[in-house]
Amino acid sequence: MAFGSALGVACLAAVLTIPAILEAHDVRTTARSPKAAQQGNVVYQNFVDPYGSRPLRRTFLARTGPGEAPTPPGITALPGPGEAVVSPELRDVLAAHPNASGLVPGRVTGIIGPEGLGGPNELYAYVGTTPDKLTEPRALDRFGSSHLQDEIVDQETLGILRFTLGCIVLLPLVVFLSVCARLSGESRARRLAALRLVGLSIKDTVRVNAAENVAAALLGAVLGLAGYLGANEVMARIGLPGFQWYPADGRPEGSTVVVCLVGCPALAWIVGLYSGRRAALSPIAVRRTAERRPPRRIGALLLVPGMGVIGGYCVMSVMGRDPSGGSASSTLVPCAVILTGAGLVFGLPPVTAWLARRLAGVSRSLPMTLAMRRTEVDPGSSLRVVTGLVLLVFGASLTQGVLIELDQVSRRTAPLQEYVIQMKDLTPAQRQQLKKLPGVRTHLASYSSWTPPGSRYSKGLDVVVGTCEQVAAVAISVQGCVDGKVMRLSDGQPLSEYDPKPGERFPFALRDGRKAVLTVPEASAELHAYQPSVLLSGMLLVPPSLAPAGLAAEAGSLTLVSGAEDGTVRAVLDGIGAVAPTAEVEAVGIVIEALAQLAVIRSLLGVGMVLGLVVGVAAFVVSVADRALERRGQVVALGLLGARAGTLRVVQVVQVSVPLGVGLGGAVVAGWLAEASYLITGGGAVHWDWEGLPVLVGSAVGVLVVAGIASVPVVRRHVDPEHIRRD
Repeated sequence: MAFGSALGVACLAAVLTIPAILEAHDVRTTARSPKAAQQGNVVYQNFVDPYGSRPLRRTFLARTGPGEAPTPPGITALPGPGEAVVSPELRDVLAAHPNASGLVPGRVTGIIGPEGLGGPNELYAYVGTTPDKLTEPRALDRFGSSHLQDEIVDQETLGILRFTLGCIVLLPLVVFLSVCARLSGESRARRLAALRLVGLSIKDTVRVNAAENVAAALLGAVLGLAGYLGANEVMARIGLPGFQWYPADGRPEGSTVVVCLVGCPALAWIVGLYSGRRAALSPIAVRRTAERRPPRRIGALLLVPGMGVIGGYCVMSVMGRDPSGGSASSTLVPCAVILTGAGLVFGLPPVTAWLARRLAGVSRSLPMTLAMRRTEVDPGSSLRVVTGLVLLVFGASLTQGVLIELDQVSRRTAPLQEYVIQMKDLTPAQRQQLKKLPGVRTHLASYSSWTPPGSRYSKGLDVVVGTCEQVAAVAISVQGCVDGKVMRLSDGQPLSEYDPKPGERFPFALRDGRKAVLTVPEASAELHAYQPSVLLSGMLLVPPSLAPAGLAAEAGSLTLVSGAEDGTVRAVLDGIGAVAPTAEVEAVGIVIEALAQLAVIRSLLGVGMVLGLVVGVAAFVVSVADRALERRGQVVALGLLGARAGTLRVVQVVQVSVPLGVGLGGAVVAGWLAEASYLITGGGAVHWDWEGLPVLVGSAVGVLVVAGIASVPVVRRHVDPEHIRRD
């Protein structure tokens, strides 16, 4: 009981501390956020660019006058022109990759302290410069904001994370602690019955059991907290993929300590009151091993509303209807998931008893008959053995759904990567350098038509200056394109009233202030482009020889195209930073904050799965030991009757495998449908996780095989005279 409580409390403290770690990160990033003012003696400009799959945040600062200037947390003074103060992680990156030094122009003069960073692995820099080098300077008032800035996980996703961790860790944890308390009570049942028979009252007998549970649980809670504190100090320095925190962030708060030191003993008290009632009410039945009552079937009814909601959403998707969005879905799906999980747990004993009775009636095998008759008499024991593993598999399917939904909004699936840079942020020399960067396959220049000042809904025209070969290198296919001729790019769909029609004329601004007019031609080329992309239906493809001379850079953008491999993307971004460090880069299709958030979510859910696996396996081991203690007398009796050791071991394996197989089968089906309902209501493109289903089935089969093998060593044929006398 003490060991189980220690393990459970350590896992509980880890789960409860995760939100506190994320909150500490957000508090520090919000405190360093610059706030704009009408005027001041310092101007700034923020940049957030992808460095591989990680966000690189830079704040350029320039003085416009004398006087005292505000400083952000973590540094003592603002860097001057040609100076930079960087985070420790960025310092290491710059030292390991000298070609990335262009991202932080200037000499590194200092390191940002922990109070100015969200975490130890953050890429952040304060760069000193002059006002004329900033494209969009803003006057600085102070550092700090009343709203969260640079959140590591947004609030909506944090709610999903909490719910998922609750399903894959907290639910199995409650079961595990209950199993430990139940085992502790079973080992004392005969002694409690003896106390009752010699005159102790029912109330006092139950209290004795509960008090012993509480004493063991309290000792375990203290040991668990101490174990978690040690693990936090180690893991904070090692970190997780994409996520690292300071050790102080992971130390449990007072509320977490109270929950662990009070909640675990309270659960042990409740279970102790319940598990001790049988010995207190029927001491003779405990001493003489009376037949137990059949399990109640009411628990299985929880599956009806749970699977009803989940199945309803799945049917709507099959019928072609889209039930995504709305507050009803965000409430119904979590409730349905909880009801389904509870139904799987409480519905397992009656289903197992019914199946055991049917199998025992048709079986001609001695081990199968013995195992099924025993399971029929006491199906509740199967609940304790398999519940943790069943909930783990059920929660794993939900984890897959969460990761798929987040992955859809952050990852680009095209084999090409496009980078858009506004021409107004580049000099002519920089444009030429960017076109020749290693890894860049081709480039495109795009311009938007001139819009009268104050006009909000004027129809516009976008043109791409390039050749058919350049466009074909960016798109899936381009059919009907003719070089040396202005072409209208179309995806083959009928034109809408907002699309440019052949014969319409659009003005384009020139550098000298004049306007050049382009007419939409009749000729068109059929375009099939990757999405998202800078190439859109309705654009004009203008050969460089026919493009108006002197198009204004304010209305243009330069698009570089490379392969989508991680190394190539990182190399191109490094090159862009080296050539134009203050230019804002848009990596098309990559939501860099979402990618970083996805890495954090993956790591935290991975931790949750590991904790859930530890709890599930521990619950299985404890429960198998529990059943071995319960069946010692029966094993001895069967051995005296002539049952071989192999027969007894097969009986044990079957007794574990059948209820576990039933539970895992239900968990796979219900979990996969629950995952589908989550994806359907999430509104993403993926509704059915066919790729994850074989993984889920394979995991369930692996758990079943390992559980069967692990249950063999607990059967022994040692003849204990005490067991013979009792039975």
